[in-house]
Order: sequence, then structure tokens, then C-alpha cells
Amino acid sequence: MRIASLFLAFSLLSLTGWAQPDRWQQRVNYKMDIDMDVATNQFTGKQQLDYWNNSPDTLYKLFYHLYFNAFQPGSMMDVRSLRQGTIATGRGADWDMRVRDRIANLKPDEIGYQRVRTLKMNGRPQQFRELETILEVVLDKPILPRTKVKLEMEFEAQVPLQIRRSGRDNPTSKVRYSMSQWYPKLCEYDYEGWHPTPYVGREFYGVWGDFEVNIKIDRNYILGGTGYLQNPLEIGYGYEPDGAVVKRPETPKLTWKFKAPKVHDFMWAADPDYIHKKRKVNDSVTLHLLYKVSNTSAAEWEKVLDDAEKVFPLIQQTFGVYPYRQYSFIHGGDGGMEYPMATLLVGPGAWLHEWMHNWYHGLLGTNESLYAWMDEGFTSYGEDRMSAFLEGNTGFAYEGTYRGYFSLVKSGREEPLTTHADHFNTNSAHTAAAYTKGAVFLEQLGYIIGAAQRDLLLLEYYKQWRFKHPNAADFVRLGEKRSGLKLDWYKEYWVNSTKTIDYAIDSLYELDGKTQIRLRRVGLMPMPIDLRISFADSTTELHYLPLDLMYGEKPAEDNGVRFVHDRWKWTHEIYTLECNRKLADIRLIEIEEALVESLHAQFAGAFHDILDFRYIAFEDEV
Repeated sequence: MRIASLFLAFSLLSLTGWAQPDRWQQRVNYKMDIDMDVATNQFTGKQQLDYWNNSPDTLYKLFYHLYFNAFQPGSMMDVRSLRQGTIATGRGADWDMRVRDRIANLKPDEIGYQRVRTLKMNGRPQQFRELETILEVVLDKPILPRTKVKLEMEFEAQVPLQIRRSGRDNPTSKVRYSMSQWYPKLCEYDYEGWHPTPYVGREFYGVWGDFEVNIKIDRNYILGGTGYLQNPLEIGYGYEPDGAVVKRPETPKLTWKFKAPKVHDFMWAADPDYIHKKRKVNDSVTLHLLYKVSNTSAAEWEKVLDDAEKVFPLIQQTFGVYPYRQYSFIHGGDGGMEYPMATLLVGPGAWLHEWMHNWYHGLLGTNESLYAWMDEGFTSYGEDRMSAFLEGNTGFAYEGTYRGYFSLVKSGREEPLTTHADHFNTNSAHTAAAYTKGAVFLEQLGYIIGAAQRDLLLLEYYKQWRFKHPNAADFVRLGEKRSGLKLDWYKEYWVNSTKTIDYAIDSLYELDGKTQIRLRRVGLMPMPIDLRISFADSTTELHYLPLDLMYGEKPAEDNGVRFVHDRWKWTHEIYTLECNRKLADIRLIEIEEALVESLHAQFAGAFHDILDFRYIAFEDEV
């Protein structure tokens, strides 16, 4: 009944348009027709784009992304990659191992490019100039607030050798085409202005809208990607309804017709040897799997569908209902990379991470460049939580995440989470920050406001901000409304600084038959404290020390004995609390005992008597 209600809510949202709390956002409708030549790896395209300027601002320029232009010798991506290869880290050079110096060595028929031939607005030719991966358009007439214009473009492109995310002839997967970032894509304009971010290897940010994409390609190729196929009886290849008769046109090429509602990007992939499997996981959603038996067995690929079906109800229960009718896991790319309604996977190992991105990216479209820790971190948190379910792990699910964060802090290369994704000094620091410190943010938030309140917050966040562009302040403010606690301090310390959490037991002594516990804040970041005391008679007490900056208290999370003490002022390094038991009665004093026990053994001597708290690291989108 709950799920049905949420689906109804989604339907009502669709009828009421694109409203969002407190903020406008732009809207687009794309219609694109492309003609692919698989012999030359080149294609031509026509793009019709309806653009709604829902802002209060008059726009004198437009900007488009031309991502394929990054794959040319001497490009910004090439130069940055070469520079990173000269930086030594604890694991060797700071290469993105997929890029290295490969762009510098591309031949003319191996490079990528996107060239705009013509561009019109409302039928009038516009002036534009190509600035590598950005097209700047100086408009002959400004776009007034709350008006719509029609943009018409003709363009041509060449698909680069597979290097980073998009490309052809992947040397690992053997997939012919991984077509992400393949079209001139209008840059986002929001309350912060234009976002013409040059492509040097990181993430993407797009305008919400509807896509109609017609792809003309060799009849032997099988496609998958964003959107619903509109002509399955002309295409077949497993898209037709069971038992239906497919009648393909007797032409050298077929035209695949897709529509995708309410998305901010469109990806597709193509190969003549794809195996296509599909599975209906409930009355509303069908999962598609397209793979080749090249670098991974069929059994490993098809297990993805088994596991996805098993975990799907819990994902929806925890993070919100998936609103589209399908999702596709597609063999391709250079690791794993998320797109609306689909993902590219060089192997099946990253399927769950990329699927979780359809919540934290696909539906909650934060600017990945500015808020990578919300995009990757929230996704990694969800992945850890759902992995624990699939593996039957009833213990602490985030040990790896915290280990990664610890490693980042110890490396000396940590930068604030506010750092633009492209501007981290090292790839390793960006990866650890976005994936691990971002994931810790959510798990640790459960410590501050209570795990149950954190879980309700995630559902409320989904409800209010799906199909929109939330930022960190939006999430934190919603958390304050949900919990009744002030949380701005948490964002300021955890996100805007590199200060760490570190508390120690300064001393223990007995006074008038009661134990005095003197605590010291060693690190520079303050926190509320849950202090658990275990006694020799096997009883326990929880002593809760709220932080003054919270202006409130976390509710009790179990029925055990709990004492709430006076708030700990953030300016005070020392706090002394009293326990009504004698010192000799005490067996153990700890914070988050399960975590302490597991991590102290691995990081012996690295921590004080009371826990630093937590942290993680991964490869960038693998």
C-alpha cells in the first residue's frame, strides 16, 4: 500500500510540472536524429532543442558541452593527465590508469571530436565559437525571463578510441560503442549562473527534460541505453513483447527510436554481439541486461539480474520508489559510470554502485562537479548498506569506508569536500574524499541525529528533491527540519574543512564513591558523545553528551539505561562527567563499541582510548 501511494505521488508530480521548493530550474526538450557510420566511426546529427528559461534572469549567452573534443592530443584532459603522472603518491604515480598518456598518442582517425555546423535560435543563425570542450554562443537577441526558445543545430562527430567513459572498441570489454556524452549538451544555468565546466575527466551536470532520440545504425547492431524503445516490432533483438512477430525493414540500417521522460542526460551503447536479457521485477519495472562474453562469463553477468531483483524492494523502501519503467545494465565503458535509467559496466562487479546512482544522480541531480561527495558518497553509503543485505552481513557495514577515510587523513593529501571535482590536487584525494568521506557523512549523521531519523530524512529528501538539483545546504536544512536539531556546524566542519574528530580519556578518578570521567577533545572538530560504560556485573549505561551547537538532543535509540548530561560547549576542550558507580566496578568505557573493537585491532596505536570516529577509499568509478 505504501509503494502504491508513492507511485501515485509520482504520477501527481508529473501532472503538476516541475515545481520545486524555493527554487526555479531550467527545462529542455531534446529531439535528435543521428546517422552512424560504423566503418568510419563518424556520425552526423540534427538537434532540435526547446529551452525554457524559468529563471528571473535575462540570458545573453548560451553554452554547450562538446565532450568528445577532450580526446585530442594537447587537450586539457591530456595535459592534466600527463601532469598527474608526475605526482608521486603512496601507491605510485597519480595516474588515472585508464587515461595515462593515451590521449597524447591518438591518431587522426582515433581522436574524438564534435563540430557544430549550424546553430539557429527561433530560426535565426547565431554566432558561436568552439573553446575545446565548450561551445560559447553569443545570442543576437537575449532570452527573456520565463520564456521559451527553439534551438536548431546540425553537427558531426567522430567517436574516439575508448579511453575515459565514452568511446569505441574497448580493449577490455570488446564492446564497439559506449556512447555517453556523445551529443552537444546544453550547459546548466541555475541560481549560481552558467556551468560551462571544461571536460578534464570528472563528472557531469545537465538540465532536466525530455529526450526523443532516433539512432540510424547498421542493422546488425544491438542497442541499449536511456529511454524506452518506441518501435520494438521493427527492431526486435529481445525488445519485442513475448510472442510478437518482428518485421524489420529490408534496409542496410535500422532506426532505433527512443523516448526518455524527465532525465538530464541520454546514453546509449551498441554492439553486434550483445546478448540481451530482461526481467520484470514487479508490475512496473523491467530490468534489461546487455553483455558480451568477452572479459566476463555469462553466469557472472546474469547473476546481476538475480541480485538486483532480490535487493530492489529494499532499495525502494530505504531510498525511494524507482519511477521509471525500466533500467538497463550495459556492458561497456571503462569501469562503471552512471546515467539516467542505465549504466555502463566494463564488468559486473560495480553494478550495485552504479544502480544506486539512479537515486543519487539520476533522480537527485546534484551538481556532481561541486558536490561530488553527495553524488558518490551517498551512492557509496547506499551500496554498502545494500551489499550487507545481499551478503547477509548483520554487522557493521561501513568498515571499509572508514578505513578509506582514515587512510586519506593519514596521507596528508586531504582537501575540503567543497573543492571542485576537477581541481583536487591529486586523483587519489578526490576519490577518497568523494566516495569515502562523503559516505561517512551519512553514516555519521545517523550518530548525530539517530539512525532512524537519518533514514526518515533520506526518504523525505527523495520526496522533496527528486527531479531537481539539491545542494548540500538543501539536504542539511531538511535534516534540521526533520530532527529538530541544528546541523549547520556539522556541514561546516565535515564538508568545508579537513578538521578531524578525536577524543580521549584524560583521566579517571573516584570522588565520594562516584567515578569522575574526564574527557578531552584532541581533534579540532567537536561532536556529541555517546559514552557507553560496561560494568563488571555485565550491566551497561549510556551517557549522552549533546553538543551545544545542536541546540537539542538526539532521542534514545534503545531501551537501555541512558543518562543525558549537560551540553558540551565547543570552546571547551575538557568535559568531566560523573558516573554513580565506583571506579572498581567499571570494566570498559567506549564510544561505538562494535566499531572500536574492529578498528582498534587494525590500527593499533593510531587512536586514543576513545575513538576518533570513522572513514574510506575506492577506485574512481570502478
